[in-house]
Amino acid sequence: MVQVATRGHQKPDNSVDWKRVAYLIQLSRTLDELEETRLVPEKKVLYQFSARGHDLAQILLGCQLTDRHDAACGYYRSRPLLLALGVNPADALGSATGRAGGYSDGRDIGVVFNYPNPDGASALPMCGGVGSQYTPTAGWAQAIDYYANTLNRDEYGRAIAVVLGGDGSVASNGFWSALTIATTQSLPMLFYIEDNGFGISVPSTTQTPGGNIAANLSAWQGLKILDGDGSDPQEAARLTREAVSFVRETRSPALLRLTVPRLEGHSFQDTQAYKSEELLRAEWARDPLPRLRDFLVPSVMSAAEWNETAQTATAAVEKARTEAEGRPVATPQTVTRHVFYEDEMQAMGGQHRHGYRPPETRDVPEPGSQRINMVTAIRRTLDHELAINQRVVLFGEDIGPKGGVHAVTLGLQEKFGKQRVFDTSLSEEGIVGRAVGMALAGLVPVPEIQFRKYAEPAAEQINDCGTMRWRTNNRFAAPIVLRMPGGFFKCGDPWHSQTNEVAFVHQPGWHVAVPSNAEDAVGLLRTALRGNDPVIFFEHRAMLDHAWARRPYPGDDFALPYGKARLTRQGDVITIVTWGAMVHRCEDAAAGISADVIDLRTLMPWDRDAVLSSVRQTRRCLIVHEDLSTAGFGAEIAAVVADEAFIDLDAPVSRLAMPDIPSPHHPALLDWAVPSVERIREKIVALVEF
Repeated sequence: MVQVATRGHQKPDNSVDWKRVAYLIQLSRTLDELEETRLVPEKKVLYQFSARGHDLAQILLGCQLTDRHDAACGYYRSRPLLLALGVNPADALGSATGRAGGYSDGRDIGVVFNYPNPDGASALPMCGGVGSQYTPTAGWAQAIDYYANTLNRDEYGRAIAVVLGGDGSVASNGFWSALTIATTQSLPMLFYIEDNGFGISVPSTTQTPGGNIAANLSAWQGLKILDGDGSDPQEAARLTREAVSFVRETRSPALLRLTVPRLEGHSFQDTQAYKSEELLRAEWARDPLPRLRDFLVPSVMSAAEWNETAQTATAAVEKARTEAEGRPVATPQTVTRHVFYEDEMQAMGGQHRHGYRPPETRDVPEPGSQRINMVTAIRRTLDHELAINQRVVLFGEDIGPKGGVHAVTLGLQEKFGKQRVFDTSLSEEGIVGRAVGMALAGLVPVPEIQFRKYAEPAAEQINDCGTMRWRTNNRFAAPIVLRMPGGFFKCGDPWHSQTNEVAFVHQPGWHVAVPSNAEDAVGLLRTALRGNDPVIFFEHRAMLDHAWARRPYPGDDFALPYGKARLTRQGDVITIVTWGAMVHRCEDAAAGISADVIDLRTLMPWDRDAVLSSVRQTRRCLIVHEDLSTAGFGAEIAAVVADEAFIDLDAPVSRLAMPDIPSPHHPALLDWAVPSVERIREKIVALVEF
């Protein structure tokens, strides 16, 4: 049932620091005015989104976030909340003008906020995509629940996660996925929806039937609904307090929808020509700033005190402007830093930030154990890391009692419990986004995408996760290990048999592992689980139980470095570069030929030195991979070889890959499309005889 606010004048709530609220709203307004009247016209601010009209309710909400493990994730109109959490106005303006320091060191748009706050509520890294904030916030909420109830950490017992979004964002996949996560798991999460009636120019009735998401969700089980006027100080204060208190006390989710006027355009460039003059007048009549003044003067403060507060805010903004404009632009050469961890710890996110120190490892396998397949090797590695590290959690579709569609996680839920190994709803955006939030809270999430092709709905979250360290200038990082089976197996098809590893190599910030055998799978997976960067761990379906891929278990302390290839055969007439399911085919194809066969093992980073060293010796290079030929990763290798070892070559660099088609289903069609031993050998012979 939707709870609608009742009207009627009451005395101001004494639990609210109204004088601070009055200062913060005037601070926010003055910042908006400075940008709109000076900094944007002077081209010192390139992207500007006014918060006028949204500001009062956000500030009231921010003042309620007092637990040191509280976290909020907003969007481009959320600066008033940030000010309430304690963000320095000079950082806000410095970020808006793209100066060094601030949220991103000039790397990201100034309205894409983040705020690591060890002494209070933090603002999780926001993203430029509408709706992308929801599922990471659900992950933070689930991490709170995990710390409190599984690890018995009492200090998390009242913490909550808050996500802010507009009426347009409730149409996004992220909103519905997070709503499902929060309600099915009963998580301490508040959905705070600011409904200004428009998503840029599109009315909210196009986003939601009837234009009121609170009314439409009134029958949604496990969700407390509150609805009211966010421009009325009395109503907004009561509803934000009630919503936050409900989530804190019940440890279950709530949705608070507040109607607010958007007093300026979507952005500075938006003229709002799509709004009638009558509507514009009606919106300004609902401006919360004069309503707050009427509410507070004289019951809480005198008119002189109100004016003094405005003057103090103006002085603070002018001081912030002077400080922000005195900051330099970041040195351009530094823009390549912080794509990956570089021995300078991020301010927030990941187990290493919480003091984790990985056990000693070695890269030489233990001798003498029985050969096992890759499925068993991965399962045994996950089992060991779950046993020695309580921060590790596994989740995905069907990974619980079923043990995954490839049986990799079989028995792990029974051994470690449903809090640590659990099934998820069918939403890849929710799986990856939730993992991001959990990693930000210091856990080690190991989500599984059932098949490579199914990662497409999570593309935005994958991108946002990888770029997080860079775009926050090392303030935040989300080291997750994203397990992903893919490739052909007996037969193919366009939905379950895709490889396309190169797409992840082209996502900055991700390490990409492509083991070809059980031993390498153990070593690369263990490194990922103990590392401080996000990893795509690609498990080729054809190799999970392939006889060639079986190896002895290399030990519980065996780990492999990324970017270090393995030379599986040695020779002096040709270099064959490959990975994944093509390694054993290349070995078979090179039988009787003096060839270096290089298994790259990881594509990001990849071992350029090993490839170039071999090519300079053999003077010939063949690159074999399963992915499509056009713009496949083999093209990158070929370009590097041609660029750096051209004068050493006695033959053209050659590639053998799939034609530019999806993976065909019938085995006869698949065998024709995927590089076979016979076709690889033909290529080898042609190059050797060139």
